[in-house]
Amino acid sequence: MTDEVKDKEQPAAAEPAPEPAPKKGKDQAQGKEKSKAKGKDDKGKGKGKEPAPAKTKEPAEKKPKVKTGPPRMRKFYQQQCLPELQKQFGYLNPMQAPKLTKITVNMGVGEAISNIKLLDQAAEEIKAICGQKPVVTRARRSIAAFKLRAGLPIGCMVTLRGDRMYEFFDRLVNVALPRVRDFRGVSPKSFDGRGNFSLGIKEQIIFPEIVYDKVERIQGMNVSINTSARTDEEARALLKLMGMPFREQ
Repeated sequence: MTDEVKDKEQPAAAEPAPEPAPKKGKDQAQGKEKSKAKGKDDKGKGKGKEPAPAKTKEPAEKKPKVKTGPPRMRKFYQQQCLPELQKQFGYLNPMQAPKLTKITVNMGVGEAISNIKLLDQAAEEIKAICGQKPVVTRARRSIAAFKLRAGLPIGCMVTLRGDRMYEFFDRLVNVALPRVRDFRGVSPKSFDGRGNFSLGIKEQIIFPEIVYDKVERIQGMNVSINTSARTDEEARALLKLMGMPFREQ
């Protein structure tokens, strides 16, 4: 009995204390940084391969610029028209002779109020004809009878100067106007009294730049030729020498 009592009185063996959990935060961050540094050192201690040289882009070959001279119509004016005008009107200085200052091409699209796509097509056609992007013109007033409000786009126009002006005039006189049906010449009375000439064209398809199969609507345009002439006689003589086919009265 004594032995059994002694066994019961002896305390049970103590359980081992649990290990403390690893601290989070700075210790983990420091461990990650150390592992990254070791990885970099191991990479640097490789077989000694040198890094591949960076690929250098070869400079693109520059295309030689093609030098183009002045337009043919400008040369024609300086070499033939200018001396003839000096003889005809008695100019002492060649700067007194009239010359072209600008050409304005205007195309009105009234149906663009209901179908704006017609205006986009007209702008593309003028761009192809003149070689210059047109400006959209907008209505200045509201007209209830035409369902028109001020500010709506109703047309487009281009103002040509310099070489583009002479090139357009050359194509107009020598290519486009001869393609008009039953063409008998241009009216010599379309001057405004200050040396400016206006010309109306009923069909834009007379210009070779327009592809007939892509045309959805026949559209006319107005061409205004501004000169530095003081009188209509001087402007008429200038345009006639430059090839404008005036109708005989």
